[in-house]
Formats: sequence, structure tokens, C-alpha cells
Amino acid sequence: MIAKYVESLSQWVAKSAMVLATLFLVLMALHVSLDVGLRYLFGKSFTGTLEFVSFYYMVAVVFLPLAYVELQREHISVDVLVGRLPPIAQLTLYLFASTLGLLYFGMLCYQSYLDAVRATVRMETAMANFTFYLWPSRWALPVGFAAMCLAILANMIKALQQRQAL
Repeated sequence: MIAKYVESLSQWVAKSAMVLATLFLVLMALHVSLDVGLRYLFGKSFTGTLEFVSFYYMVAVVFLPLAYVELQREHISVDVLVGRLPPIAQLTLYLFASTLGLLYFGMLCYQSYLDAVRATVRMETAMANFTFYLWPSRWALPVGFAAMCLAILANMIKALQQRQAL
């Protein structure tokens, strides 16, 4: 019962984050294309294109899809040695590595959450020709890392149910 709930929640969160990342990718492409077109045709460009691309679009495109990639088991893995071990050893190593992943991404989530709260309270800005707020982009990291933790947990449960490493 809980396993199905964790898996469906993880799928929903990962797909939602992936949709958001895709939206930011499309916005980035349109923003940059329009900026280049305006500069080429009229010699003018949008103010803040570099800031928006660097601090909003790229951050979202990198961190939000982490969970989706994990659920698809598309992260880079090298299992030359582990593939030759018996299935129980493979499962044990998989669960050990997943536990380390949970700890690692959990710590990243916690620290990035604290940083996002601090940036929000301070209304963090970047140096630019205009007031450019950085604090909203800080929230992509804890969201992406939390979704990654949920995806790792869902994959661990699935591996235990199937009694084999994923």
C-alpha cells in the first residue's frame, strides 16, 4: 500500500518537475532567439537576457529533471564488475548505493532549502543594470533534490519488491 503511494507520488512529482523544466527550456529558447533576432534586425536587445538565462532558465533545466531521470534509470552507471556478482550481492550493493544517494541528496536538499530561505528573507538580488531578484531561482534546488530523494526511495522499494537491483 505505502509502496504504491510512494511510487505514484514519485512519478507525479518527477513528471511535474520535468514539465516545468521543459517549459523553462522552451522559454529560454524563445527568449534567446528573440534577443538575437532583435539584436540582428534592430540593433537592440532585451535587458537581462544573460541574467534570466543564467539564473532562472539554466538552474531549472538542470535541477528539476533529476528525479525523472532517476525514475527512468537513465543516470550514468558503470556496472562492469557488479554485473558479474550474484543477484543478492547486486541487490545489496544497489541498496547500499541508493542509501548513500538518499543521504547525499538529502543533505543537499536540506542545505539548499536553508539557502533558499535565507535568500528569500533577504530578497537576494544580483548586480545588474536593474533590480534582478535571485531568490526565486534558489528554490529549484531543494525542489529538485527533494524530488530526487523521493525517486531514489521509490526505486529502492521497487528493487526490494522485485528482489533484484534495478
